[in-house]
Amino acid sequence: MSMGIDPKSKAKFRTLLEVGLVSTKLGLTSFGGPVAHLGYFHVEYIQKRKWLDERSYADLVALCQFLPGPASSQVGIGIGLLRGGLLGGMVAWLGFTLPSVIALVLFALLLKGFELGNSGWIHGLKIVAVAIVAQAVWSMGQKLTPDRTRQTLAILAMVFTLVWQTAFSQVILIVLAGIVGLLLYRNKEVPLASELHVPIKRAVAAVCLILFAGLLFVLPILRQLTDYSWVALADSFYRSGSLVFGGGHVVLPLLEREVVPMGWISKQDFLAGYGATQAVPGPLFTFSAYLGTMIHGVWGAAVATVAIFLPAFLLIVGALPFWNSVRKSPVMQGALMGVNAAVVGILLAALYNPIWTSAILSTGDFVLAIVLFGMLIFWKLPPWVIVIVGALGGELFLK
Repeated sequence: MSMGIDPKSKAKFRTLLEVGLVSTKLGLTSFGGPVAHLGYFHVEYIQKRKWLDERSYADLVALCQFLPGPASSQVGIGIGLLRGGLLGGMVAWLGFTLPSVIALVLFALLLKGFELGNSGWIHGLKIVAVAIVAQAVWSMGQKLTPDRTRQTLAILAMVFTLVWQTAFSQVILIVLAGIVGLLLYRNKEVPLASELHVPIKRAVAAVCLILFAGLLFVLPILRQLTDYSWVALADSFYRSGSLVFGGGHVVLPLLEREVVPMGWISKQDFLAGYGATQAVPGPLFTFSAYLGTMIHGVWGAAVATVAIFLPAFLLIVGALPFWNSVRKSPVMQGALMGVNAAVVGILLAALYNPIWTSAILSTGDFVLAIVLFGMLIFWKLPPWVIVIVGALGGELFLK
């Protein structure tokens, strides 16, 4: 009697394998910071594989913009959760995060203090981010701001984001956009969002939310009660990951206040690690891997990385099962139309600052950006080709 693997287990394994391969591909090629990552995700998950429709993706982005933590990583985890449950979320996080973690651990161990910030290929990758985000704004804008009212909301959101740049401005903007959308579209026929199948029970979600709050409260107490340096390390990075709004760049001052005054790392080494982080793909929160290595070696990198990403994982697992019901309500539908328009405006603002302002410094930069944008929009070339062409163009022509 043969003992074969049942079809259901095979299908689940294939799903997890696919999630792992796609997220690892993104982890190896997604340069340019959190907003650029949303553009890469949009191309890979939505346009190419159609794992979510445009509306559902925008709703997920809106939720992750509202939650504290690294928004792009939470979007990736959320897509993995929807595709493959809790294991799918873990696999998606590992695939997207591990390449840059490994690279930054190697930077800390072998290339400490090596300056890469002015390399031509690094500058070329910044220009790649311009093209990727411009394509995301183009595509999402066409679908999520089809009328003058939502186009106006998107422009106002862009202005608001650029003029008032604080850690909480995006959260406030999303709340205001939701209120405006609710008022404008409360009496209009709104197309229903597609059903999101969330393979996570609400009891599990509630446990994750309780665990998130519990660790935020308990870790500082344990730190005071013990001299164990690993607890202090976990507390510093967990708190930094829990309290940051606005993306990876915002976490830098929080981390600096946690590690430099403690004497764990010098200001010079901190800045050197930040420069190295700009040179690798993946989430900016993996800067924690560099810091952890400098403080406690490879195991320090593991603790710091898990600690800083754990709040994001607990929050997205805790929010998604409830979010699915909330977003289906007629009242929330109108609010989300306003929020989605605001997300387009936030992307447009980020396209200008920091992405455009840090990348387009000359006529040659602009020419390369337009060529890369054309390769994406008109020639329909895959993002990995754009990454290679951008890096080569930066190294050969923009030094």
